[in-house]
Amino acid sequence: MKLSPTYKMPFKRRRLEKTDYRKRLKLVSSSKPRLVVRKSLRYITTQIIGFDKKGDKSLAGVTSKELKKIGWKFACDNLPAAYLTGLLIGKRAMKKKINEVILDAGLYPSTKGNRIYAAAKGAIDAGLKLPIGEEILPSEDRIKGKHISNDVEKEFEKIKQKILSD
Repeated sequence: MKLSPTYKMPFKRRRLEKTDYRKRLKLVSSSKPRLVVRKSLRYITTQIIGFDKKGDKSLAGVTSKELKKIGWKFACDNLPAAYLTGLLIGKRAMKKKINEVILDAGLYPSTKGNRIYAAAKGAIDAGLKLPIGEEILPSEDRIKGKHISNDVEKEFEKIKQKILSD
């Protein structure tokens, strides 16, 4: 089978449905750093990414695995862990004089109160300016882990104070 010379093959990341280039262009053209939040089955990863013509540059990054080093004893993929990870990335960004970012949620579906918005709420509480509506953020009870257990809520408060005191 021979393709016509005018046929253009889509970019590989577009074909594999890993990147929405229209959305990416809008985010990059804002000239603000992006708060990139990605989730896996076990961890939440957050990064502050700046645009450069030669390629994106990671300015700061945190994974929820780092919460274990602080003393977090529970799962690293739930809502409280996502919030604490966002709090950590917000504190690191503020130390590097990054004050304003935009949220890059990738191809994840935007549902009210999910882990991506919990991480964004953590970054906002750390002091970052993030243009996002309050109605889409998770409730305080869910962020503290009341829906999981009372032990998570107690541990959450201790870890939050450790992060904010640094």
